[in-house]
Amino acid sequence: MYSKKFGRLILGFCTRCSTSVVNGTPTSTRTTVSWTSVCKHHTQFLERRSQMGFAHVRDNLLNAHGGRRPGKPLAGLRILDVGCGGGLLTEPLGRLGADVLGIDPVADSIGTAEVHAWHDPDLRGNVRYRAITLEELSEKGGHGAGQFDAVVASEVVEHLADLETFTLCCNQVLKPGGSLFITTINKTQLSYALAIVAAEEVLRIVPSGTHDWDKFVSPMELERLLESNGFHVESIRGMLYNPLSGAWSWTESTSINYALHAVKLEEEPNLDEDDPEDPTVIVAQAKARRWYN
Repeated sequence: MYSKKFGRLILGFCTRCSTSVVNGTPTSTRTTVSWTSVCKHHTQFLERRSQMGFAHVRDNLLNAHGGRRPGKPLAGLRILDVGCGGGLLTEPLGRLGADVLGIDPVADSIGTAEVHAWHDPDLRGNVRYRAITLEELSEKGGHGAGQFDAVVASEVVEHLADLETFTLCCNQVLKPGGSLFITTINKTQLSYALAIVAAEEVLRIVPSGTHDWDKFVSPMELERLLESNGFHVESIRGMLYNPLSGAWSWTESTSINYALHAVKLEEEPNLDEDDPEDPTVIVAQAKARRWYN
């Protein structure tokens, strides 16, 4: 009910009306948005969202591995970009010196990314693309097991039906101590109203049917899933999109979009013991207090 009211409210603001006179009678006509304009806004939306994802990955990796080489601060790191599409995140990471592999099951997207990267000589040596799934890459013979210092999954998990398999595969391809970076959409009434009703049906920033609210995942649920599969969640930050300026910014609220950084544990925790002085138990208790208090 609230989502429909919100959609009608947004529609009222976003539909511009003009008044004309026909046979002496004032009439109201609504202007229509051209498909070219929709495509332009969609492209800008994706580019600016990818910039936030890039900043999220870059800043955390620089804190952990920065200073390796002037001008190429991520040199020596191997990064996997899952669901890379046309390479919006793959390429800027490559320009910072990282050896980046972008994967996507859609062959056409990989073809577009390869053509684009080929025209940039700075990317030819350290950016590669493969039309392959994460599951295939993580299997034996997939040449991905334990090979990467970081995995990036930007706007991927909200499209997955099996998050358990996804987290297991991420753990499989990462080195111990490696980082997992995720940006996604929270599962709230507000996210439904904005990400689906407003973005898809009213503003048409993204194509209709792009998102399925049932596949959205809350930060608490994603954190629980990751930490039950060999990860420790380091941070969760909210992301906010301003449709008027087209800009993204960080925010304390995770009610719509959020970015998560997790690290693969160096060693598997001992699940047979429940020592209250054990650091793993202390961290778990702190997490519980954070979510439930």
